[in-house]
Amino acid sequence: MSEQKTSRRLAIGRLPLLVGAALSLLVGLWGGLYRLGLDVSPPDAAFPAQHGPLMTLGFLGTLISLERSVAAGRSWAYAAPALAATGGIAVAAGLDRPGRVLLTAAAGWLLAVYLVLFARRRDRDLIVQMSGALAWYVGGLLWMRGHSIIDVVPWLAGFLVLTIVGERLELARVAFIARRAGDGLLAAAAVLGAGVVVSAVWPDAGWRLAGLGMLLLAAWLALFDVARRTVHGTGLPRFTAVCLLTGYVWLAVGGAIWVAAGQPAGGGYDAALHAVFLGFVMSMVFGHAPVILPGVLRVRLPYHRLLYLPLALLHGALLLRVAGDLLDVSPGRTVGGVLGEIALLAFVLCAIVAARLHSRAERQ
Repeated sequence: MSEQKTSRRLAIGRLPLLVGAALSLLVGLWGGLYRLGLDVSPPDAAFPAQHGPLMTLGFLGTLISLERSVAAGRSWAYAAPALAATGGIAVAAGLDRPGRVLLTAAAGWLLAVYLVLFARRRDRDLIVQMSGALAWYVGGLLWMRGHSIIDVVPWLAGFLVLTIVGERLELARVAFIARRAGDGLLAAAAVLGAGVVVSAVWPDAGWRLAGLGMLLLAAWLALFDVARRTVHGTGLPRFTAVCLLTGYVWLAVGGAIWVAAGQPAGGGYDAALHAVFLGFVMSMVFGHAPVILPGVLRVRLPYHRLLYLPLALLHGALLLRVAGDLLDVSPGRTVGGVLGEIALLAFVLCAIVAARLHSRAERQ
């Protein structure tokens, strides 16, 4: 019983960090609506101006560092998500400089958490994930020095893509994927990393090389990820696999645009950005939430077929947005953008409904 109470106390202690992440998400979504041209004037100019950092670092950075802190099992590790959540709130409040410092410090602390994990288990997947945290840190330093968000985009993409790919490599290792196949993923990740670094000096060449790395990673994941097998199952394994496989398609789309256009502008920039950050990354969030959330908050998120509704809406909305971007059809971009935000909120609502339905079924 005491063990259960301790676990519950730890989960409650993590709740404020998730609240901080949620605030960054909501503010980022509000700013996103304004950027789409809707008449939803935010109370602060930082909302639309910092839409990208709030979604990427304030929201996703907090979630990723929180999950890694739980895995590390050290109380000091929670400084990483605390810094990320606080930094996101500071940026949203218009405290630009302190927010950038806090978000960058969160990346440095996350690197320390990875070093603890690496000391326990010296595997290649952790090296890939550490590379992602390093990309966040370097991108944060560039942002602090006054570089524009566009300049930092490859670093933020590297952070999220390498983190997710490292986690998938870990599962591939558990699934006994041949080491030579794993070497292929490491090579593709190295191409992405090289492109991110080159983008700081030669933007056009760097974006193209990073795009090639994303294409190679998408191809590897489509060929070797365990989702290829679990998609033929039922229930949660099948749902997760559908999320992953569709996400890999969007990673390839974003990579292809970067390869073709270099550092894209206008509609191409928006299309590639949301293909990666929304289509790929949020598909991963949808697919892993029923597994990660119980481990972080000790709250069950049971699978229910309702979860397919926001997933379908997310991809339909993104198709509309990307088509609108590439064909220069402004209404398609706007409607797709709004529906994409609705899909994110709908996933939370469907998850709550699924939990209530499961609880009711257990009582009967």
